[in-house]
Amino acid sequence: MIDYPQQKSASIDSMISIAIIWGLIFLFILQPGIAHDGAEAGAQLFVHALLPYLLPYIILTQWLLKIPSSGKTTRNWKRFLKAYILGSFGGFPVGAVTVSEMLKNGELTRRESGYLLAACHAPGPMFIIGFVGTELLGDVSVGWKLLASIHIANLLFFLFALFSLTNNGNKDENRAVLTNLKLNSSPFLDSIKESSSVIILVATTVIFFSSVGNVLTSVITSAFTIDLGITKTVLLAIFEMTSGVQSAADHFFTHPVFPYMIAAIISLNGLSIHMQVFVIGKSANVPMIPYVFSRAFSVVAVPAILYVLL
Repeated sequence: MIDYPQQKSASIDSMISIAIIWGLIFLFILQPGIAHDGAEAGAQLFVHALLPYLLPYIILTQWLLKIPSSGKTTRNWKRFLKAYILGSFGGFPVGAVTVSEMLKNGELTRRESGYLLAACHAPGPMFIIGFVGTELLGDVSVGWKLLASIHIANLLFFLFALFSLTNNGNKDENRAVLTNLKLNSSPFLDSIKESSSVIILVATTVIFFSSVGNVLTSVITSAFTIDLGITKTVLLAIFEMTSGVQSAADHFFTHPVFPYMIAAIISLNGLSIHMQVFVIGKSANVPMIPYVFSRAFSVVAVPAILYVLL
């Protein structure tokens, strides 16, 4: 039996997607210089602010996760703590990489991986303290407090995840212990191979969404009498986090709410990071609903916690 309402909904979604794609194509054709500037800015941010901090940690994390374990069952809290420590301190999207790899290795169930994906999601310490704290906020101590705020919010959600998993159990799921590991493979070479695909994904999304944000900023400010700084910061924050915080620093550095604006933008993450997480998570069939709720929680919680710490 044909489900006509569902078929109609899929057709509408397809039409909307096609309209968006063609609209962006025309905007890129009409404003190639602005699109180029946005892509160039995204590439520079990736090379200078993301790649040096992200790549070494991803390789080491992947290498560690690909080393075969003894096969003994590990206590739940130890596995969850392992996921949190490895996933939360390497920067976006290391948490998604860590949780997905642990799910593939049979260390987590699908339900556990969904909650842990939501909790093990944080920017790297070097990015927050080095780039955001030192270069944007101009104060290392504020960078440390921002990092603490992010992890306090994540730990609150992590405790909620532990409570939910402990109370409801996982009776309907079994772990397939190490079913996907190749005995003759090299963990280090495999970590290099998979890390390169993650880095390409990060670079692609950062450059693309920076370019889109730049073009839309130009169009909106030309069509409406809206302040360029506000428009650019809001749009870049929605599309690409790193470009968003850079724009906020350029236009609102002296404003009293500037640190909390940075905290909100980093917690929002932007479509670029969400796309990275969704691609990596879906490759291992990780449930994404807890992740969506955790992002909404963090956007409110992190600036509030930072306000208390400051």
